[in-house]
Amino acid sequence: MDEDKDFLRQDNNYRTLKAFQKAECIYDVTYYFANTFLKVGDRTIDQMVQAARSGKQNLAEGNIDGITSREMELKLTNVNRASLHELLLDYEDYLRVRGLEQWAYDDPRCVQTRAFCKTHLDSAVYREKIKERSDETIANIAITLIHQCDVLIRGLIEWKKRDFLEKGGIKEEMYQARKDWQKKNGAYGKIPYEGRGYRGGDGRPIKPIK
Repeated sequence: MDEDKDFLRQDNNYRTLKAFQKAECIYDVTYYFANTFLKVGDRTIDQMVQAARSGKQNLAEGNIDGITSREMELKLTNVNRASLHELLLDYEDYLRVRGLEQWAYDDPRCVQTRAFCKTHLDSAVYREKIKERSDETIANIAITLIHQCDVLIRGLIEWKKRDFLEKGGIKEEMYQARKDWQKKNGAYGKIPYEGRGYRGGDGRPIKPIK
């Protein structure tokens, strides 16, 4: 039976979301960066990798949880955004305390990086190219990716909010699906076994509504 498709969305493939694809690029870049340029034993390694992981995993979990809970979907999507902002601060701190440069928005290197990151969502591309870059360059690439991902996530949150206002939550969808089913099959559906316990106030059997 396909009635559940009326109120349980079946199209939640988070891997097709640009925000998820970009978050995966951020995770791969961060994993390489933290394990290459930070000293073994530095707690920042785990913190950065976990923040990058949370930025990706919560987006996926929220997308799937959204099938039955729009509230949880919005909550986890926002947690994803918060994790990426935590990671952003780690990259900015790394550059600042080491006297390295965080590229200005209109810096030609930043302009070029933004253009590249905007059109490249395959994490394998970044894993290959960052091997030839310095820690300063990789940190700025990661910062660019995080800002772009944040814009996508904010747009995703706004879309989910509008979708909720227009369609409501799972309870409303289930209620409407139930009413539609009743309308299609009769006010109370088909009543089997006529006369076996299905009696009205006068004791006579209630016939199925056709």
